[in-house]
Amino acid sequence: MVLSGPEINALVGSWLWPLFRVGGMVMTAPVFGTRSVPPRVRLMLALAITLVVAPLLPPGPQLPLGSPLMLFLLAQQVLIGVLMGFAVQLVFAAVITGGHTVAMQMGLGFSMMVDPQNGQQAPVLSQFYVLMIILVYLALNGHLVLIEVLVDSFRTLPIGPSGLQAESFRQVVGWGSHIFAGGLALALPAVASLLLVNLAFGIMTRAAPQLNLFAIGFPVTMMIGFALVLITLPGVIPQAGSLFNQIFHLLTRILGGGG
Repeated sequence: MVLSGPEINALVGSWLWPLFRVGGMVMTAPVFGTRSVPPRVRLMLALAITLVVAPLLPPGPQLPLGSPLMLFLLAQQVLIGVLMGFAVQLVFAAVITGGHTVAMQMGLGFSMMVDPQNGQQAPVLSQFYVLMIILVYLALNGHLVLIEVLVDSFRTLPIGPSGLQAESFRQVVGWGSHIFAGGLALALPAVASLLLVNLAFGIMTRAAPQLNLFAIGFPVTMMIGFALVLITLPGVIPQAGSLFNQIFHLLTRILGGGG
């Protein structure tokens, strides 16, 4: 079998275009793109998804291999995939922010460990919330929804010179405010209750200055904080689910799939 130059370009392009977009998403998406997942495993996962997805996609542009336009489009596909994975990571950043706020109010700000999502130091309580949200994310099939949005993006945002517009990046940056709003919503019940506890200790100190506030207040605040975490934990799951729904709707709008 003899293949001509255009046929080879078309064959290579039909697999190369989706591979770069899928690879960009896998390298930055939650669960797939964590530091604990070796790069070889991520590469194999990107290849496996591409092998399944590529036959279902419309034909891509036929460009000479190594041409400047081809390199530009490949970089554009990587950017689209990275944007999708980064957008979902914002939900996990909101959870980390909420857990960090509660930990600081409880006096657990000194208890740090490595975050498996990004390899940075974070309070242990934040890691507890993150692990729980990862389980919620997998239970809601969030990873499958993300792959579905990725596959639909090849239809709604086909491979071409246009790509993403500047407004798309502004929307993602604007949604970054949910890191603080969502984190505050997760932490607000516990923080408000701990504020009342600290206020009560302040009144006790004024009424009985001989009391050692550090010896009494620190363990009491920590125990009450753990009790508040246990009480408010059922409300974290629906809030995280709401954040996931919002970010997937945002990605659908950005990628041209409508509301």
